Amino acid sequence: MSIASRQVSARLAAGESILRMSEAEAEVVEGVIDPEDETMIMNMGPQHPSTHGVLRILLELNGENVLRSKPIIGYLHTGMEKTAESLTYVQGATNVTRMDYASPLFNELAFSLAVEELLGIEIPERATWIRMMMTELNRMASHLLFLASNGMDLGAVGMMLYGWKEREEILRFFETVTGLRMNHNYIRPGGVAADLPDGWEDGVARILVALPKRLEEFDTLMTGQPIWRDRTQGVGLITTPEAVALGATGPILRSTGAAWDLRRDQPYLAYDQVDFDVVVGTYGDTFDRYAIRLNEIRESMRIVEQCLEMMPTGDYRTQDPKVTPPPRARIDESMEALIHHFKIFTEGFHVPEGEAYAAVESPRGELGCYIVSDGSPKPLRMHIRAPSFVNLQTVPHMLTGGMIADAVAIISSVDPIMGEVDR
Repeated sequence: MSIASRQVSARLAAGESILRMSEAEAEVVEGVIDPEDETMIMNMGPQHPSTHGVLRILLELNGENVLRSKPIIGYLHTGMEKTAESLTYVQGATNVTRMDYASPLFNELAFSLAVEELLGIEIPERATWIRMMMTELNRMASHLLFLASNGMDLGAVGMMLYGWKEREEILRFFETVTGLRMNHNYIRPGGVAADLPDGWEDGVARILVALPKRLEEFDTLMTGQPIWRDRTQGVGLITTPEAVALGATGPILRSTGAAWDLRRDQPYLAYDQVDFDVVVGTYGDTFDRYAIRLNEIRESMRIVEQCLEMMPTGDYRTQDPKVTPPPRARIDESMEALIHHFKIFTEGFHVPEGEAYAAVESPRGELGCYIVSDGSPKPLRMHIRAPSFVNLQTVPHMLTGGMIADAVAIISSVDPIMGEVDR
């Protein structure tokens, strides 16, 4: 009896219904698959160092060849969308920032843009540019984390050390600005939580000066390395029509040659006022997805440099009393100001009835926030269009026909964040 047949027989003996089995396992029961074919049903994860979190991939193998695969999620489910219904709009950014914990500022930005659309308010120009600079720095940090883990997954242990080291410099700057390395709650409806601190220009300049040389070293270490190319080129292929049909966005879609980037094609913040290129690939393989992220760091550096030069003066948040508490000094002088401050941070501000969708280009693709308001201080419903969740649909397509040894490289190239998938 084959391994697959023994596995299925054991599950039937335990009383499991055939309806709960995969098609491949059901075919074993029905005798369609010859036991001598020795196909194997194997789990990769959910506790596996190369699944980038608690992701489980159910693989059907014929020897070392992948016949079929199915991502199985839900091991990290936190119910953040449902939780949003019990939190005020003031508290909401604290919740959403924990979804994609590798790029939390993008979660906060999408949420804040949707709330501001419902409120019908415009934020000050300085707040817009602060948001753009901080999210681009966050994109750089996220891609450096990808380069580190991608290198480790394929045996380039040194890349893990280098990627983490350079990312650390950006996180140190975030801590200076927001007080936290991750999950900042910095971008909020109406602007940002605090203005940039004194000396912030020097902190940004240090990052911009040090990183170009490091990126050249990464090119030497991996891009031109024959073993790296053998492990990534021609592996995990996907075409533009296939990526579009599966809803993939971000580096996965752009690796196929489709130059789709919300920053350029549906501009938000001040992206229509800065100069940058949309990086695309040619073959839609694992190497292209790696190279795109490496070069997107360079494009983000261009944007951050322009933010550094063009940062306007002014307020860092709107002074609309609907969403902004009074200045701290007035609380000691005016009872009305004290009541206003108390109501915003306890009851929250009321948002007009309606619905809004705001989308941003996160490091993993289109990150959208859909909010329905019933006029109360809390959302009636919130739904997140999470790119990691959608992009996981491409994994079975890219794994089929490949080797089991390529599964790690392909999953790594998708760069999923399970906190966003299982939100």
